This record gives sequence, C-alpha cells and structure tokens, in this order.
Amino acid sequence: MAYRPPLRDYGFLFRDVLKLDDYSAVPGLADAPVDLVEQVIEAAGDFAAGVLAPLNSTGDKTGCRLDGNTVSTPPGFKDAYDKLVEGGWPAMSVDPQWGGQGLPYVVSVAFMEMSSSANMAFSMYPGLTRGALAALEFGASDDIKTTYLPRMATGEWAGTMNLTEPHCGTDLGMLRTKAVPQADGSYKLSGQKIWISGGEQDLTENIVHLVLARIEGAPAGVKGISLFVVPKFLPKPDGTIGARNTVSCVGLEDKMGIHGNSTCVIHHEASTGWLVGAENGGLKIMFVMMNEARLGVAVQGLSQGEAANQAAADFARDRLQGRSLTGVKNPDGPADPIVAHPDVRRMLMNSRAIIEGGRAFMLWTALNADLARHHPDEAVRSKAADYMGLLTPVLKAYLTDQGFQTASDALQVHGGSGFTEHFPASQYVRDSRITMIYEGTNGVQALDLVGRKLATNGGRAVMSFFAEIDAYTGKDHDAAIKPFVDGAAAAKAQLQEATLWLMQNGMANPDNAGAASTDYLHLFGLTGLA
Repeated sequence: MAYRPPLRDYGFLFRDVLKLDDYSAVPGLADAPVDLVEQVIEAAGDFAAGVLAPLNSTGDKTGCRLDGNTVSTPPGFKDAYDKLVEGGWPAMSVDPQWGGQGLPYVVSVAFMEMSSSANMAFSMYPGLTRGALAALEFGASDDIKTTYLPRMATGEWAGTMNLTEPHCGTDLGMLRTKAVPQADGSYKLSGQKIWISGGEQDLTENIVHLVLARIEGAPAGVKGISLFVVPKFLPKPDGTIGARNTVSCVGLEDKMGIHGNSTCVIHHEASTGWLVGAENGGLKIMFVMMNEARLGVAVQGLSQGEAANQAAADFARDRLQGRSLTGVKNPDGPADPIVAHPDVRRMLMNSRAIIEGGRAFMLWTALNADLARHHPDEAVRSKAADYMGLLTPVLKAYLTDQGFQTASDALQVHGGSGFTEHFPASQYVRDSRITMIYEGTNGVQALDLVGRKLATNGGRAVMSFFAEIDAYTGKDHDAAIKPFVDGAAAAKAQLQEATLWLMQNGMANPDNAGAASTDYLHLFGLTGLA
C-alpha cells in the first residue's frame, strides 16, 4: 500500500474546527495563517509519503546493527535523515532564537503524525531530540543552551533520555547511576541505562544524552535525583565536536517491533557531564521532556491506527470473498470485495471514527499548548496549562490503547494474509504495541490522572473541562447534528458521575481509585472525542 497523508482532514481541522485565523493576534500564532499552514502540511505530507514511507518495511526487516559500540541504522535512513535536516523539519516549532522556524506546536503535531504514520521507527530519532531540547530550554544554563540548542534545533545533533536502569523503570527513586563533582564544575557519571531509544546511531554527528543520576551524598529516593547533559562527543569552546566521551552502547535490544530504531544499553564509565538546573532538582526538568514525549507517544498511537486503517481499507476493497448479504455487488467477478460485508465495515468505520476524533482531540490539546505558552491573557494561559496537565495522560493512554486496537482490527480485516509478513498489517500491530508501555505504562497514566491530575488546584481543570462541554451542548444546534451533541452531553454526564464516585470512594480506599482508573481514563478519552 502507499501511505496517503490525511491532508483534507487536517485542512478541515485547522480551518473550520480550530479556526487558527481567529488567533492572529496571539504571539506564536500570528505568523501562521491557515493558508500558510496548509502549504506546510502539504509539503510535510509529500516528505512523509515520498521519503519515509518507502523505508518503513525495510527498516522493520533489516533493523539496526551493532559493531563494537557503533550502531548502523537500516539502509536509506541516513539519506532520509539528511533530507529531513535539509528541509528544516526538526526546527518547525523551535524558538527562532535557537535557529527554529517558530511555527505553532499544533502545526508540528501534524507533521509528527504523518511522519510517524509513514515510518514510526525513523521518526523516533528526531522526536526524542525535540523533547530533549524542550527540557534544556526549560532548565539549562545559558552556556549549555548556547552550546547545544542551535545544533539540536537543526537536527545536526540528536537527543536522548537516559532514565531506566536494569532494576528500576517507573520507580526512579531506586536509580543508582552516580555523579561525582569535579574541580572544573563538570561531573563524572557512572552507571548503566537500558532501553535508550536512539542511544547510538549513525544519523547525526553528535548525540546529547540527558541523564538522571544521583550526586554523591544526595538524599535517597526521588528527592536526590539530578539531571545532567552528557554528550557523545565533548564540544570544543567554539561548539564543534572534540574528543569522544566515555559513554558507549554495549548492547542492542532484540525487540517485538520498531526494529528501525536503535534501542540501546548505554554504559557510562566516568563519562563527563554537566548539571542541568539545581542539584537534586532533576525530575522537575526531566518531566518537561517526559510530558513532551507522552504527547508524542499519543501521536504515535494515532499514527499507527491511521496507517493500519488505510492498509485495511485498501485490502478490503481489493480482496474478493463471498457475496454480500444484500445482493451481488460485483457481478463481473467471482465474489464481492470484503468491504461489502457488514462486520468488515464495522471494523473499518469504528477505526475511522476513533482516528478522526482522536486527531481532533489531539490537535485541540496541542493548540492549548500554544495558548499556554503565548497568549497575552494570563487567565487564558492558566486555563490552557490546566488542560495540558489534565489531558496529557488521557491522550497518551487512550490514543495508544485505541491505536493498538485499530491495528489489531486492521490485521483482522486482512484475515490470514495479515498474519504473514507479505502485508504491512503485522508490522503495525508490532510497532504500535510499545506505545502502551513506554513513557509510563498506560496503567501508570490512569493512576496519574485519578491520583494527581483530577485533584490539582482543587479540581479546577476538570471542572473547567466540564463547563466547556456544557457551554457547547447547551446551545441550539441544527437538527442534523443534534444526535451527536446529545451523545457528547451523555458521555460528559457519565464522566462527571464517575468523577464524583472517585472523589468519594477513592479517599475512603485508594484501591478503589486504582481499580477504576483505567476504565475512568477510557471514559474520559471517549468524552474528549465526543
């Protein structure tokens, strides 16, 4: 199949749903009229479909190769990455002071979806760099920003996230990687990190590792975690690369999917790094990258659903099996295409509803990220920031759960053909499965939602979300749309009832909240789509 970027849907969302031109007075959005955005998105779609999509199957079948401590990415990836940098795509939404184009985040999300639909494993390389850049922009010193951000913005240098260790993942308070201060203000880091996406590759001249470690004598638990920038090659005073640091890849994971992305075991052997932010304040800064990454993973779930559904719809129109229950639909052939069968249509249409609704929900939230950063009205910024905190775990978990289900249904539509490697369906299932696990498992996202996000600021964000739905559903609507408005109102009413239940029963016994959290998050996600 040939991947087709959903340009028509994006045009509809930017122009008619989000109405980007209504924000022409908002800094950061003022220079992005809809006409310009549509041109950017069309070019992004051409790049995704023409450059990245043809490498997707190759990357899956070939994978990455470790030779010594050097990783080779699949054939074609380096050339595609060079074209990515040449086109300026990594710099789309980066602040112009670091060499970025300053386009709204909501526009970059569209590119993220299309590039990930075309080739998820490849798109992880620049995706993690975006998150690392955001963390450094938030918490690093001016010297570190000046050294690293311009080169990360262009994509010349890549970024990674070094959190997980062999004995700890979600419970970062258990990490053991240590940092020893040096007389020149640097630190020597020692320890092992696992599951590091893009930890070693041949695409960029340097790799910038953001590493969580514990300075000698620091408090136990999460209160004693600091963040360090540890480059593969140590920068010279003029910013060019110098000697190789003592950080190395000592292994590649043999994975279920995303074979084109190098998932590395990274060993720090007294590697040189520099503190980012204050001592013992690393988690706050790293959460900037983690939240950025969680939204990126939500987009991955959406993207794999889109690509899988396209493949399934193409297959269903071509595959001839049986006759329609309501009469022959292909009189010139020996059988009807399976798209004529109701159960096949059920899977395809349900998936399409989830994808199109999920895309709208994702973009609406991304627009709030722009408003939280740029809007001149403090009340608007505060409300948008509330939504970002509340909805990040919902989007991450709901869109990845549904993306995997969509990929599974797409394989089902393919029948036995989908279980073979002759068709792309199996790759979408394998690639999409990781999205439910990394950057915090979906169960952890659900616990974060009910345990932390609902109660933040006395429940201000969720109450505002409810009020926004009420304001819309309470208006007079055209008869054609009224059944859908009524459905949205009904979903909101159930979500509000569940919220009150959690507030009452969760306080009495936290296990009640924990046991209900995933179902509650799914109800929240469905309400968001509505």
